[in-house]
Amino acid sequence: MTMKPRIAIDAMGGDDGVPIMIAGAALARHRHSDFQFLLVGDQVQIKTALDNHPNLRAASEILHSDQLVTGNEKIAQALRKSATSSMGLAIQAIKRGEVSAAVSGGNTAAMMAMAKLALRTMPGIDRPALAAFLPTLDSNDVVMLDVGANTTVEAKNLVEFAIMGAAYVRIALGIDRPRVCLLNIGSEDQKGKEEIRDAAEILRGLSGDHLDFGGFIEGDKINSGEADVIVSEGFSGNIALKTVEGTARFVTDLLRQAFTSSIRSKFGFLVSRPATELLRHHLDPNNHNGAVFLGLNGVVVKSHGSANAAGVAKAVEVAARLVEENITSRITQDLAAIASGVIPGK
Repeated sequence: MTMKPRIAIDAMGGDDGVPIMIAGAALARHRHSDFQFLLVGDQVQIKTALDNHPNLRAASEILHSDQLVTGNEKIAQALRKSATSSMGLAIQAIKRGEVSAAVSGGNTAAMMAMAKLALRTMPGIDRPALAAFLPTLDSNDVVMLDVGANTTVEAKNLVEFAIMGAAYVRIALGIDRPRVCLLNIGSEDQKGKEEIRDAAEILRGLSGDHLDFGGFIEGDKINSGEADVIVSEGFSGNIALKTVEGTARFVTDLLRQAFTSSIRSKFGFLVSRPATELLRHHLDPNNHNGAVFLGLNGVVVKSHGSANAAGVAKAVEVAARLVEENITSRITQDLAAIASGVIPGK
């Protein structure tokens, strides 16, 4: 049975706070009339923002909090606000069963710590991972994890990430047997750290109906479309993610400068505008927004802090899709089917 999503929005999260988060939720509600919301944050600001979005107001409840978690706040400080901040209350609402998912554009480390403390990890998962979509040359995006939750890992953690990422891709992209690769400094078997080589050995044995292990992949192939899931520890994964996003901005800004440098260039832009608009749309991070904390007993989605309303709406839609498809149950089934007795330490 399909679950109807009721989603908590941390309205105070994100660089621009309440106006953008509410506008994004309203856009998602406009596209999906069955979405319901719990809007968490300063009620005066939220009510003011809702004046411009009557359709969202009719589908929402407000939970007041005038405390926010800042971007530079330390994890210990943020955790002390778990029961009072807009981020903490949005996550606690999942634990209490009041909502089926939470979305925030706030501090990633604080969000991970709060979510792990409140929701705990799923049975069979040692550490949750942050999974994000990246554009590729193929018709589908690629899911990369971990992109920032775990800076040091063991081989079994990388294997868990691979299983969770494959389950996510089957739901989000409809690929029955996702191609899974490990991010490494070379494609040869002897390259990379010991935990990466050990994880590769385990994944070769797990390759089957649930996933197709393709070995190692280097950073220059992340956007090639050769993999559906790319697995890494969070330190390298976050650097790779930020590098890809920065390169996308560099390319679009370079094209903008080139096409405005002269009258002839401006004419060339008019001729090539359909192609450049398609490129801009494909590289826009707002169109790939919504990183997911996989491995928790609940759906928590991290929006880019700088996301616009369309980006926030995308993150909300990602959360709703995972609720509707019951991602937690799907990962549990996969672990039972292919990992029981195989992953070391289980």
